[in-house]
Amino acid sequence: MSEPIRFLHRGQVRELRDTEPTQTILQHLREDVRCTGTKEGCAEGDCGACTVVVGSLEDGEVRLKAVNACIQFTPTLDGKALFTVEDLAQADGSLHPVQRALVECHGSQCGFCTPGFAMSLWGMYLKQEGQAPSRCQIDDALSGNLCRCTGYRPIIDAARRMTELPPAHFDRAALAQQLETLQRAQGFTYSAHGRRFHVPRTLDELARVRAEHPDALLLAGSTDVGLWVTKQLRDLGDVIYLGQVSALQTVRESDGAIEIGAGVSLQDAYAALCHHYPDELSELWQRFASLPIRNAGTLGGNVANGSPIGDSMPWLIVLGAQVVLGSAGGTRELALEDFYLGYQQKDLQAGEFVQGLRVPLPRADVHFRTWKLAKRFDQDISAVCAAFAVTLDGDTVVDARIAFGGMAATPKRATQAEAALTGQPWNEATLRAGMDALARDYAPLSDMRASSSYRMRTAQNLLRRFWLETRLENPLSAGAVNVFAGA
Repeated sequence: MSEPIRFLHRGQVRELRDTEPTQTILQHLREDVRCTGTKEGCAEGDCGACTVVVGSLEDGEVRLKAVNACIQFTPTLDGKALFTVEDLAQADGSLHPVQRALVECHGSQCGFCTPGFAMSLWGMYLKQEGQAPSRCQIDDALSGNLCRCTGYRPIIDAARRMTELPPAHFDRAALAQQLETLQRAQGFTYSAHGRRFHVPRTLDELARVRAEHPDALLLAGSTDVGLWVTKQLRDLGDVIYLGQVSALQTVRESDGAIEIGAGVSLQDAYAALCHHYPDELSELWQRFASLPIRNAGTLGGNVANGSPIGDSMPWLIVLGAQVVLGSAGGTRELALEDFYLGYQQKDLQAGEFVQGLRVPLPRADVHFRTWKLAKRFDQDISAVCAAFAVTLDGDTVVDARIAFGGMAATPKRATQAEAALTGQPWNEATLRAGMDALARDYAPLSDMRASSSYRMRTAQNLLRRFWLETRLENPLSAGAVNVFAGA
């Protein structure tokens, strides 16, 4: 028999038994419980009008994350707590500092987007614990919220003002105790309307369920799959949800590599990676989608999705990352570049799933950079995403690895350009040969994000930028070649 979905909402345990497995949290809020403060704007995780905060119990501690309710499925709330704009007012009816700051600073005009802004600010308020946020922290927290009438200046003023007001207490310990009562000892299956939503909790359970249901859809962060329902109106059939498999949530160092479980969020994965590659990956981390998307999406899901414009794959490929594939029969590893066979085609056998990634730790002789080109700094899809890694012996290139996203049907290495660089002195003549070779590596398409000629020209210019930053004589600093430096 199906077990109910159990979660905390408005201080009470909710049990759902007849909800569509792919009903979104936003639909549940607005249509089932009439919490209409949360708005629907884009229904694809871009505008932030639907932002809510979800609390989960991780290693005995409460973690609170702002996410997009419009693309998250209701069964993923099992064992968690859901907070919406209706939860912000204090017990005595007074406004929360976030709400009061928005009022004082005139941070709302039409008001449609305001609940989403309030929830993003509340998430940051809890994280700051009374400390005034920096402008960078404010921009990052609001990167997933769009406002077209008030403008951001008064909202940013409110973000600064909220920590100056008398504080509002949030009892994490009490929430942890409540969530503890909802935790399951083992996985479960939720069934409704002829569809099953499997929620394994261990790798063994996941492997068994995957072997029993090899055609079921694997779901991680739902930042792409959610749109299959809200935009494409697809019937997903049976689903296997990876978000409760604890073994997929780990990050550790072993044998010269960072091992990242497939269920680790993009936010946590990039935080761990930037600890080792701060100069190379920090900007890409900030520019990867928005904070609510990074909070929900996973690095393993980004890799498993295999989008030709996924921002993680080019740099993972040039660093020589390995993808770990699991199944009931054990695990196997292969180079990430070999995982992609064609557009949306992966080397996944029946019953297999992406279990994790192994990313090599930095080496002193490897010069590595990655950059993203898009029309906006924040929350935009790449026109071109480039990654370069060159190993030098003195002034000679002994190994070159170059990969691009947005230039082909899959994230793809530039083998002709690599050959033009390898064995040559790292000088401008070699650079020009590599730039010319890129035209033989790719035949990019024109689409709404960029033309073919733009993609090729900028790909070549990014190789030049890489050389300017890593040449042996008079290398330029990142600030000298980055228009955003110091912004």
